[in-house]
Amino acid sequence: MPVITLSRQVGSNGDAIAEQICNRLNYRYMDKWLLNKVAADVGLSQNEVVDFSEEHYKARTFLETLFGPRNRVVASVTTRQRDTTGGDMLSISYLDEAQCMNLVRTAIMAAYREGNIVIVGRGGQAILQDRLDVLHIRIEAPLEERVRRIREKEMMSELEARSHIAERDRSAAQYLERFFNIRWDDPALYHLVINTGKWDVAAAVDIIEHAVSQLQTERFPTQPMNATPA
Repeated sequence: MPVITLSRQVGSNGDAIAEQICNRLNYRYMDKWLLNKVAADVGLSQNEVVDFSEEHYKARTFLETLFGPRNRVVASVTTRQRDTTGGDMLSISYLDEAQCMNLVRTAIMAAYREGNIVIVGRGGQAILQDRLDVLHIRIEAPLEERVRRIREKEMMSELEARSHIAERDRSAAQYLERFFNIRWDDPALYHLVINTGKWDVAAAVDIIEHAVSQLQTERFPTQPMNATPA
């Protein structure tokens, strides 16, 4: 079945939609299991998962963009190597943005090869843009609705909620532009853009399920819905 990438605005109910899609289609949610697997493959400690997603990215200020280092250090991890006696030798390594992004790309491709998975954020819509067996979804909602949801969920004031949304939107937009050279809200990147100010979570899941079935039929008409394309 097609892999799904899901880009979402904070407060759009995108995470709830991703979880329900996984339950409905028996898909996996790209989670720490895959990130741990990638960490082990490249010799990092599985206790120190490097998840350099847009949620953990701190947008650069104007001055940082002009005068800051191109690749700032964003993570410290424990690496594991064999010493001359055959034992494990641990050391601390510092990863910059470029190194962390390589890990993200590796994790996305590992998730894609696993199949039957929902990849939320992390530039999946760019990394897998040309794959015929991937369905790209964008979840949005009107600003006022997002503010209301964030206030209820996070127990924030209206001012705090608006500030939180603005910062998250700015970081996500800059993350995707900086590392993938795309505008995150470009509709041409997606098969579907769903407005959860118009559709509730259950309706959005129904729409995505139908789209998965349609893509499966168009791209792989001889395969059953529970098969994973090679």
